[in-house]
Amino acid sequence: MGNNNLFYSNENINLHHGDCLQILPKLKENSIDMIFADPPYNLSNGGLSCKAGKFVSVNKGDWDKSKGLPEDFNFTIQWLNICKNILKPNGTIWISGTMHNIYQVGFALQALNYKILNEISWFKPNASPNLSKRYFTHSHETLIWAKLNKDAKHKFNYDVMKEWDDDKIHNNGRQMRSVWNIPYTPLREKKQGRHSTQKPIELLKRIILSSTDKEDVILDPFNGSGTTGVVAKMFDRQYVGIEQDKEFLDLSLKRLNDCISKVI
Repeated sequence: MGNNNLFYSNENINLHHGDCLQILPKLKENSIDMIFADPPYNLSNGGLSCKAGKFVSVNKGDWDKSKGLPEDFNFTIQWLNICKNILKPNGTIWISGTMHNIYQVGFALQALNYKILNEISWFKPNASPNLSKRYFTHSHETLIWAKLNKDAKHKFNYDVMKEWDDDKIHNNGRQMRSVWNIPYTPLREKKQGRHSTQKPIELLKRIILSSTDKEDVILDPFNGSGTTGVVAKMFDRQYVGIEQDKEFLDLSLKRLNDCISKVI
């Protein structure tokens, strides 16, 4: 793969430091079973939100600021197009987003001839209130699940999802639906450090266990705090993460070293 900016590697985990547009093309073609991507939402616009009863900035960092629709969309098309080459023929991709970016993601997927399988609404029962009192309270994110094309034979562990049983959902043999009630990331999952957009383990459990098997290779091109890798390790999957901020890679490595193979 040449100079792949490898930050950490062992038998089942590879973390790369750098821009995903530079590193993704260096990965082996047809080598990834599933991709989970949590790209910038482009919502850091100087606004305010509410956290623990206090006003806080919605700004996540320069990486989350919009560069304008044409440049934002061009970035989306670029990384999704590269992902087509590294996914296995029957692999799938999950992308998370909000109204700030998810519509361009959906359009880009269709423009690149991906086949969209599902749209999942991640409902957050403990979402922050809307301070302006001029909008409905934002209380969900959207996940798009897609495969390479309409003829691909994607993997879906239907029975696992049908029998899913945890503190928040008891399916009792009924099909899992497309609205997932999952609270924000709990503090116990941030004991090694914090990331402004850290996803809860419960969310990645459903994604990974629904669409992969043991030993499958999972890629996250926007690794962040490494939740995808933590869940991959918990359930005996292989993991490839890409992150341009070394501080977040350090946090990911702490979490990976701390986690054990059990359901949290």
